[in-house]
Amino acid sequence: MTFDREIFLQALTSAEFRRGAWLSVALAAVSMIFATVLGFGVALARISKVPTLRALGGAYVWFFRAIPSLLVLLIIWNAGPQLFPGLRDDWFTPFIAAFIGFAVVEAAYMAEILRSALLSVDEGQHLAARAIGLRPHQVLLKVLLPQAVKVALPPTGNEFIAMLKYTSLASVISLRELLTTAQVGVSVTFRYAEYYTAALVYYLVIVSALMGVQSLIERRYRWVSSGTPGPKKDMVTV
Repeated sequence: MTFDREIFLQALTSAEFRRGAWLSVALAAVSMIFATVLGFGVALARISKVPTLRALGGAYVWFFRAIPSLLVLLIIWNAGPQLFPGLRDDWFTPFIAAFIGFAVVEAAYMAEILRSALLSVDEGQHLAARAIGLRPHQVLLKVLLPQAVKVALPPTGNEFIAMLKYTSLASVISLRELLTTAQVGVSVTFRYAEYYTAALVYYLVIVSALMGVQSLIERRYRWVSSGTPGPKKDMVTV
């Protein structure tokens, strides 16, 4: 059985594949946004001076980094409705389950990225900001965050690209994302090469676009280390 170009092109241009690709991107995006917000809170807990908060933040990171994402999805989708009757209603869709699963797992990784970025800012800047009268939340928002964001951007972009690929795991809970769409086509036609190649092309295009956007954002926020005029030295005569 040879590679059928017509079947490949038909799959590549089909509405089902476009919907699957869009669903994968949407799931990755909303999961990453929530994971970043939650991860920021966990990161603050990890660097807090309160021992209880540090312990809770550390426990969260340890727990969700220790268990596979696939297991989390299965627990949320299959065990969740068993334990919580409210999850048996129609609102609890595979997309919602996948969103919750990916977000809480990714938050543990984002917490470590953000914690490292916050700690990379020199402590002297924190002390200087406090010395001029800034409150702790002002120091965080006006001094630490702007510098930490630049440090966190590259690994965050990499995590988002990885998240896009992780969405294929949602096929186990019947979410018809990109890979599931390809598998459905294969189950009907048994044309493995054509449908899987079509999915591969979609992933390559999407990830390439994301890498381009990541590169543009990183250049926008890159530290200006050269070409910046230094302070003018005035000659003082006595």
